[in-house]
Amino acid sequence: MHYLHTMIRVTDIDATLRFFDLLGLKEVRRKEVEAGRFTLVFLAAPGDDGAEVELTWNWPPEDGSAPKGYSGGRNFGHLAYAVDDIYESCRRLQDGGVTINRPPRDGRMAFVRSPDGISIELLQKDGAKAPAEPWASMENVGSW
Repeated sequence: MHYLHTMIRVTDIDATLRFFDLLGLKEVRRKEVEAGRFTLVFLAAPGDDGAEVELTWNWPPEDGSAPKGYSGGRNFGHLAYAVDDIYESCRRLQDGGVTINRPPRDGRMAFVRSPDGISIELLQKDGAKAPAEPWASMENVGSW
């Protein structure tokens, strides 16, 4: 058995791609299926192409309404990534307009959400960093 990818449905492909770019993932391939009216975009962390996230964007119906049924994202669980520097990663995301739902108060773990509400866990690679401000004093925001 070999891991291939995790698929998540998205309602705004551009917003989702901006989010994952801030997270550090890069597009490795894309497939547009005109007949099925959907686009698949595969993302991976640099140097880790074997662990992909597949974004599935179902094109809106002709009346222009957005797809339904993608709210919440909590029923999915979360994606998890090890990061070289959790503080730098959270700062980059925050500077890009992303809410840090569970700040890395412990220097080890943080949670953010994609534009579609998918929970993303960030874990400090090689063990926790020393607690540091402003993260150590930050409260949780929303659900994660």
